[in-house]
Amino acid sequence: MMQGKVILTGAAGLVGQNLTILLRELGYRELVAIDKQKNNLALLARLHPDVRTVLADLAEAGDWQQEFAGASAVVMLHAQIGGLEPQAFVRNNVTATQRVLDAVQRYGVPWVVHVSSSVVNSLADDDYTRTKRQQEADFVASGVAGCILRPTLMYGWFDPKHFGWLARFMERVPVFPIPGHGRYMRQPLYNRDFCRAIEWCLRERPRGAVYDLVGQDRIDYVDIIRTIRHVKGLRTPIVHLPRPVFAALLRAYGLFTRQPPFTAAQLKALTAGDDFRGVDMRSTFGFEPTPVAAGLRETFTDPVYAQYAVERT
Repeated sequence: MMQGKVILTGAAGLVGQNLTILLRELGYRELVAIDKQKNNLALLARLHPDVRTVLADLAEAGDWQQEFAGASAVVMLHAQIGGLEPQAFVRNNVTATQRVLDAVQRYGVPWVVHVSSSVVNSLADDDYTRTKRQQEADFVASGVAGCILRPTLMYGWFDPKHFGWLARFMERVPVFPIPGHGRYMRQPLYNRDFCRAIEWCLRERPRGAVYDLVGQDRIDYVDIIRTIRHVKGLRTPIVHLPRPVFAALLRAYGLFTRQPPFTAAQLKALTAGDDFRGVDMRSTFGFEPTPVAAGLRETFTDPVYAQYAVERT
């Protein structure tokens, strides 16, 4: 059993919901979950009534900072991932992080796990990438004791987009479109495996370490879609569309929503042929990574958690 109070910032998102489940299973008894998304935090509270939840915007000073008094560790999960307003990325990735680090230093919290992103090593130049780089740099410059984890694209319980959205979309449409041949290699990281790595860092406390985490299976996009179809027991036909046609459909869909789950830019990334490298989870964290097929089966068939998805922010 983990002794002491552990604070999770951005606790009600995809990673936070999964991490709370894992930590409770492993005997962590004093968790404080802080998030500004009211409905997602209410979901966490309903699933875990003995976890203390705090509704707060970390970009603003407030009573939430007092929660850090007496904490044994902090897991920094808060992040602005999508959106159209540049200032939202600055507010939630940079300003909020500075306030959290101030609270860590003020109350002498001895250990912090900072969840960064693989995009800090990317050639991309957008609001998310720039502010995540700044967030990580601020964490390092603060001098607080901790380590950094950089995950790639994740899937698992509570996923409001990515594989979760694709599965829900497959349930509603007569045919499922695939861009081109669909043979685009992916390395999806199972969220629950990522949470296991976070928990290892809470216990082992590898000060100054930086871990790049990618899924350790290489699987083509079309095979991911076929596996989702199989585990959900669907018979939706898969139709291959020329990539320009698929991209045109995405642009048309984007005219009707401010938060499209799949964009033309993401299509470009999907077909770019990236091959990421990360640490070996077996030798580094001491657990066997979950095969993609098993992870997708657990994601979409679990009798308790398969039904939930957090709201997009």
